[in-house]
Amino acid sequence: MQSASKPDSHPVDARCVRLLTKAENAAAVAPVVETHALSRGDNDVLIEVKAAAVNPSDVKAATGLMPYAVFPRTSGRDYAGVVIDGPAEFIGREVFGSSGDLGIRRDGTHATHLAVERGAVVEKPAGISWDEAAGIGVPFVTAMEGLRRAGPPKAGETVLVMGVNGKVGQAAVQIASWHGARVIGVVRKSEPYEGHSNSPVEVIDASTTDVAARVRELTGGKGADIVYNTVGDPYFQAAHKSLALRGRQILIAAVDRIVQFNILEFYRGQHTYVGIDTLALSSVATGEVLRELAPGFAGGHLKPFPIKPSAIYPLEQAKAAFVAVAGSSRDRVILRP
Repeated sequence: MQSASKPDSHPVDARCVRLLTKAENAAAVAPVVETHALSRGDNDVLIEVKAAAVNPSDVKAATGLMPYAVFPRTSGRDYAGVVIDGPAEFIGREVFGSSGDLGIRRDGTHATHLAVERGAVVEKPAGISWDEAAGIGVPFVTAMEGLRRAGPPKAGETVLVMGVNGKVGQAAVQIASWHGARVIGVVRKSEPYEGHSNSPVEVIDASTTDVAARVRELTGGKGADIVYNTVGDPYFQAAHKSLALRGRQILIAAVDRIVQFNILEFYRGQHTYVGIDTLALSSVATGEVLRELAPGFAGGHLKPFPIKPSAIYPLEQAKAAFVAVAGSSRDRVILRP
């Protein structure tokens, strides 16, 4: 966190959630709230944070699963707030954003104020609350970056989303259906699709159904043009066998990491595998992804995740927020300074 002020900046005293050292597990995470002087750099804006999300990656970084995470630091990747200092044309703007390095390799968003590059901030869509805007970040950026890298789905294409009720899965459904693609979802137990979509989502229960066979049946034998695998190796073979000719599989997670891989089927199917790690995206690069999504939110094709009042915490209860995210709850968890 910068402490030396620039001639044209106005330092503020920011209350921050600080992680002083690596914890053994989520229950052992011990955040403290400290006050630090904060000012912006020449190319930054200073934001009064209205809401900030807590992501699973925040918990992983706190518990040593990201060796490049620095300590001590202010946690947090996602945010929404008002610009209070910077170039005149920025002051007063309601903005939101996210990052791969905020809160992990440098001080982040779980604070009353944030200094971030001006190219990182995105106009908050009208009609979306601060809490909802703060909750867009990582899941939608991950989903969009995967579909950008794989090649955006087209009308008439089929997108198969593994782990469809996870937050990245729901974001992928929204984006794919916004682009006119047909969406099929996979769940690990019998349940309907829980999120927003622009068209009906067919759901396959992986606990009772051969996923690849059902996908072939639903697509007249063709298979899925894109498989968005949000789970990783547990669904790798089903995803592989579900791919259409020249199909693309997007991977963002792993459990056991190592999988059996049929090279012959891979090259004869002319398949493409795309790996996505949004932690490698800078704040500015993340802003570019969010700007592509903004028209979807403005037009109502994309909708933020609903935020439950029980999932909103003050900075002083950051530990409880971290524990909630580490648990089995699917709720989007928000810190509200």
